[in-house]
Amino acid sequence: MPPPLATLELPSIAAANPVADEACRGLTSTPKSLAPWLFYDATGSRLFEKITALPEYYLTRTERDLFTAHADEIFDLVSSSTHKPQSATCASPITIVELGAGTASKTGILLRALTQRQQHVLYQPIDISPSALEEARAAIEGNIPGVAVRPRVANYITDTVRIERPAGARVLALYIGSSIGNFSPAEARQLLIRLRSELSLGDALLLGTDLAPTAGANGHGKSIASLLAAYNDAAGVTAAFNRNVLTRLNRELGANFNLARFTHRAIWNAAHSRIEMHLESSCAQAVHIPGSSAGAPLDLHFAAGETIHTENSYKFTAPAIDALLAGSRFSATRTFADPRQLFAVTLATAI
Repeated sequence: MPPPLATLELPSIAAANPVADEACRGLTSTPKSLAPWLFYDATGSRLFEKITALPEYYLTRTERDLFTAHADEIFDLVSSSTHKPQSATCASPITIVELGAGTASKTGILLRALTQRQQHVLYQPIDISPSALEEARAAIEGNIPGVAVRPRVANYITDTVRIERPAGARVLALYIGSSIGNFSPAEARQLLIRLRSELSLGDALLLGTDLAPTAGANGHGKSIASLLAAYNDAAGVTAAFNRNVLTRLNRELGANFNLARFTHRAIWNAAHSRIEMHLESSCAQAVHIPGSSAGAPLDLHFAAGETIHTENSYKFTAPAIDALLAGSRFSATRTFADPRQLFAVTLATAI
């Protein structure tokens, strides 16, 4: 998710720093908000890895099971696409590029399957977190012989990502873990359009999407209660992850947020088919972010019950997935979903 990590040597609200720029933009808006990429400093990345292992968080284990069950079929479909990148052949090697890779804990399943088909695999993980990428590189190169990892710290959300393509290779781009759900439909389409601009005809995208709840699921689909539990776990890890964004502003900008005065909230917005995460002020309070020669101080006032909107997580129907892909110059090849229709992984071809 997001731009390179930046740490200020002096507290500053300068727009030249992406963290400061986002704090100014979001916290002076009505209603107040902060972009979710701010979650992913080193601490936030570690907390998110803990979230993915929680019993309530079905997304990661369901997607992992889909990869385990369908990896060979996915690569068969990529290899047999009737559209071919320039100079590619039926036996063309596949290189994997992953947006928002994090520690790539699930990606190893796909990489192992690919090494059974070709002797050498180039894996290009892209993320904002240097520590997560280094962990991914060490784990993959140490455990999956034949994979060369070329990590890149980059802001794939706002910048065009340059992809290294071995001679004659096809590219399989991964955007998994339901990360696409953090963006509005228009933003998600623009992100995929930017990705498509770096792909050739016949390259592929593997897109992970969390599915919308099914009314009256009765154990055979996703209930709203189980969806809410995934974002408000009993152990409080998601709450710590949400509050960590304020810790980051305190550390990097010299702000004086009192974390004990902000409560984690997760709500289901049925009208927009999304989970919303908020930090709710438990009382009327003031927060100060110092200025410097590069910018003026920022004084914030919160009413009791006022929130900072920190994340959206959109949930998809099958027609919504197809429409998103079609609007980004991809054609859905096949969608793999678990029997309970909790989560889907869609393979699409660049057209």
